[in-house]
Amino acid sequence: MNVVIVESAAKAKTINKYLGSNYKVLASFGHVRDLPSKDGSVVPDKDFEMTWEIDSGSQKIIREIADAVKKADKLILATDPDREGEAISWHLLEILDQKKALKKGLEIERVAFNAVTKQAILAAIAAPRQIDEPLVDAYLARRALDYLVGFTLSPVLWRKLPGARSAGRVQSVALRLVCDREAEIEAFRTDEYWTIEATLATRSGDEFPARLQAIDGTTLKKLDIKDEATAFAIKRAIEKGQFRVVSVESRDVKRNPYAPFATSTLQMDASRKLGFSAKQTMQVAQRLYEGVDVGGETVGLITYMRTDGVTIIPEAINAIRGMIAREYSQRYVAPFVREYKTKAKNAQEAHEAIRPTDVTRTPASVARYLDKDQARLYELIWKRAVASQMASAEFKQTTADIEVKGRDGKTYTLRATGSVIQFDGFLKVYDEGRDDRVMTLNKGKDDTSDEDDTSRRLPPLASGDTLSDRAVEAEQHFTQPPPRYSEASLVKKMEELGIGRPSTYASTLAVLQERDYVRIDKKRLIPEDKGRLVIAFLESFFKKYVEFDFTADLEEKLDLISAGDLEYKQVLRDFWRDFTGAVNEIKDLRVGDVLEALNELLGPHIFPPKEDGSDPRLCPKCGTGRLSLKVSSKNGAFIGCGNYPDCKYTRQLTGDATGTDGDRELGFDPDSGLPVLVKSGRFGPYLQLGEGEGDEKPKRSSIPKGIDAATIDLEKALQLLSLPREVGIHPETGTPIVAGLGRYGPFIQHDGTYANVDSIDEVFSIGLNRAVTLLAEKRAGKSGRFGRAAVKTVLKDLGEHPGGGGKIQVLDGKYGPYVSWNKVNATVPKGTNPETLAIDDAIRLLQERIAKGGGKKPAKKAAAKPKAAKETKATEDDAEAKPAKAKSKPKATKAPSKKPAAKPKKSAAKAGAES
Repeated sequence: MNVVIVESAAKAKTINKYLGSNYKVLASFGHVRDLPSKDGSVVPDKDFEMTWEIDSGSQKIIREIADAVKKADKLILATDPDREGEAISWHLLEILDQKKALKKGLEIERVAFNAVTKQAILAAIAAPRQIDEPLVDAYLARRALDYLVGFTLSPVLWRKLPGARSAGRVQSVALRLVCDREAEIEAFRTDEYWTIEATLATRSGDEFPARLQAIDGTTLKKLDIKDEATAFAIKRAIEKGQFRVVSVESRDVKRNPYAPFATSTLQMDASRKLGFSAKQTMQVAQRLYEGVDVGGETVGLITYMRTDGVTIIPEAINAIRGMIAREYSQRYVAPFVREYKTKAKNAQEAHEAIRPTDVTRTPASVARYLDKDQARLYELIWKRAVASQMASAEFKQTTADIEVKGRDGKTYTLRATGSVIQFDGFLKVYDEGRDDRVMTLNKGKDDTSDEDDTSRRLPPLASGDTLSDRAVEAEQHFTQPPPRYSEASLVKKMEELGIGRPSTYASTLAVLQERDYVRIDKKRLIPEDKGRLVIAFLESFFKKYVEFDFTADLEEKLDLISAGDLEYKQVLRDFWRDFTGAVNEIKDLRVGDVLEALNELLGPHIFPPKEDGSDPRLCPKCGTGRLSLKVSSKNGAFIGCGNYPDCKYTRQLTGDATGTDGDRELGFDPDSGLPVLVKSGRFGPYLQLGEGEGDEKPKRSSIPKGIDAATIDLEKALQLLSLPREVGIHPETGTPIVAGLGRYGPFIQHDGTYANVDSIDEVFSIGLNRAVTLLAEKRAGKSGRFGRAAVKTVLKDLGEHPGGGGKIQVLDGKYGPYVSWNKVNATVPKGTNPETLAIDDAIRLLQERIAKGGGKKPAKKAAAKPKAAKETKATEDDAEAKPAKAKSKPKATKAPSKKPAAKPKKSAAKAGAES
């Protein structure tokens, strides 16, 4: 019997069918061991010895694998074909050796395949190799670096900047990109400019637009027409003039197709076209790669999706070209085989591009077997791969220059451009589209200077033709700041700079959101104040380690390690020597000194200039104190008065609802005659009725999400202050039903049962019948704490846990979607579609929850904790290990030879290795 080890259960079942009864295929469920999340797991003083720990969820899996290997004739390690996959095989071999499961004479082979198809599997089995030691070294170096940065830098951050959660090697640089862009936007100063566009007509009546290009032979720059007076003077000068064509140039232009997808470009296009987050894209792609049921057969529809290669094997290229000829005619086939090379810095092209495993499986033919997201992503991958071998699109591009003598004696030149598609070529299948178009403030139109003319067609024009003007328009525009990053454009920028690896981008972006360092609004990444504080701290005291060139150079060294050209421990030694020196320099720095440095660096953001020119840091309450950053271990950073405790003025970092540093009065309550005020506190803007007298506290109300505190009016404020309101008397109990606004949003309540309502507006409009119905539906569910009913909707049934112990389900609960198994509940992260969650992703979430002490409590004696298998693909390269106290003591193992381990030191310092 030959034992084959892969990473996921889905692949294990499929591969077992391909290989037959003489093979037993088992799944490791991703990484089976890792560095413990505590100080001392990497010991620089002992030449970077590492202590590895098998987590509790993998113990059962390891036992099963060890038992099978003891009886095997051959062990085949078939984990994924990348650095992480190589590391998993190395870990498994080390563990099996320590457990004495590798009998003498046992054949051990490493195989790698790029697609889960019978042909690819059998070809891989026929061409085994040994574990790639340099690739393992590169993994060890990355893991050690991320651990050392996280577990050294994060505690410094906690001590000097309470409320910050973590800092890390790649995470921090990505965050800096987002924060730098926000600072650019804030510093941007808008310039006004005008354009002149004429609608001209030929003698036959054909109309077309032309824009003013030059005056008296001098080409106009974008901002040359600065004001309305100048623009309208030009308009009057050329209106009803004699327009004449002075030159017409036509040329043939070709547009070539794009390279097939690599990981980063797939994430970019899925974001742009499908609205997927990077994390969602990788989850859906994982399912397409591992295999889906197509007509009773489980097949992998795409090749491996973690790659920065853009090449395709010759056999697949031939199949694609043949399909193009059959479906679209020979003219659409590129006249030669197109070969692509990536432009990304430090790219490794060891793997194929992402492509369909069988191009004859068209999106239409498999759509009925896929869920909506899978079908859309597969179609994108299929079209991009097919288009990459198609003929170029051909255009006829025409430029006409037109002159008119103005009434002021000047000669004005206008230019008309247009192009016509002569042959659509690859555009018949796929067009990438555009990102980040610059918007003007003029009617929300695109900046006309950047207009795409490919769809504009000009009428026949010849030199000497006379034209008449149907209209001449002068339009006002304003320059705009650079757009905020989307996930797609941030991934593109990181790839250009050589920061991180394609496999890490999704987890890096997810960590930034989970840490509340950034938020996503309308698909744009906006840095939160917490994120800006962290970056300001790092730029002030660890500038080198958030520099783009430094991070990219480190990535290049890691690539040299994987190529066998650099010794990994030497890289660690060089890094650690400089890094510890930087940390030691600020150990004795007082928190007050840190905050004052941040006051200066973040001054334009947290203390914006006032219109009257007065000191923006002067306390508006006492008039003498100086405003400064303050920190609280419980609530993080806020702005407070330097005269505390005599003056207790506080506000959020970015000012209050009024845009000034004072309260705003909306008017007076007609019933009490008290003023209604918008005030700003440490936790944001809120409403207050009067000031209260003596020990009496004034009535207050938070301002819920969806209501702009800066524009709230008296009517809405009085409504909020009137809460809670009585909806009516319950017909069965005779007690009141109350509607209000609570910590978790708008609700109705009756006799201890709470039910959420859809919006804040419904709190004021909900009637008795609707309220009774909602409460009845709530009570129909299982009762929770404080008498509240918890209605749980099953979103997806994922089947039995591979480790045993019951079903895994995706449920929709009071606080959002979550995964449930054997009384262990794990929240589905923000930005993840719960209905497309795969079983391996669910297992990973459950395992993370168990590691934090989640799930049912063990009995006093020997009752085992629930065991959950690991994820299909463990956190890539720069995985984020959240700091947490260990709830159990999993067995720690040491590498016996090449990678020796060391016992962990006892220390309270804990930190998150970064993503």
